[in-house]
Amino acid sequence: MADESYNVPNLADGEVFRVEQTIKRSRFITSVGRTDSVESAKAFIEKIKTEFADARHNCWAYCAGAAGSSDRVGASDDGEPHGTAGRPMLTIVTHSGIGELTVVVTRYFGGILLGTGGLVKAYQSSVRMALETLPIRKKVPVEAITLSIEHRFINQFLRLLEDFEGRVLSKEFAMDAEFSLEVPRDRADDFCKKIEEVTAGSLLLEREKRAES
Repeated sequence: MADESYNVPNLADGEVFRVEQTIKRSRFITSVGRTDSVESAKAFIEKIKTEFADARHNCWAYCAGAAGSSDRVGASDDGEPHGTAGRPMLTIVTHSGIGELTVVVTRYFGGILLGTGGLVKAYQSSVRMALETLPIRKKVPVEAITLSIEHRFINQFLRLLEDFEGRVLSKEFAMDAEFSLEVPRDRADDFCKKIEEVTAGSLLLEREKRAES
């Protein structure tokens, strides 16, 4: 099975990662956020445009899906000459190996014209600079598993879950111990077989595929 994992910005909801450079007196401020939908990408863009409302240009590009995908992407020159900002920025974004990513480059004009070629280089270098130091992490497809086992198996279950790099989302102790957990999708089959062996089949287990948030 193909590897479905990919890198995403290691940023909390609403968190902004930012770098800045000056080219021929123009300030280029690059703001990056993690956005896992077109709606969240647009909301991030509006947030940055509001913050820098006095800037001449707030150009942007986003890939709201998996790294390298083209189904949820967008870009804008925001008043710069056509093709000098948004599209060049999007090229960097879609080839970065990072998904769920929105980049806004704010420009404060410094009085010296850069020309179309200079603008393309400036906007692309601004995005590259940000992505070179952007904190990232791997997004791994997981399976959600609901498990009910006898109390005497809890310690063995927890050791097994750690071995398979899973995590407990919630737990409840009644007649049996009930757990909601996530396990990496490519290891879920083996985990389920192992826990069935440990409990000699005396368990209730439900599975659901999902992507790690």
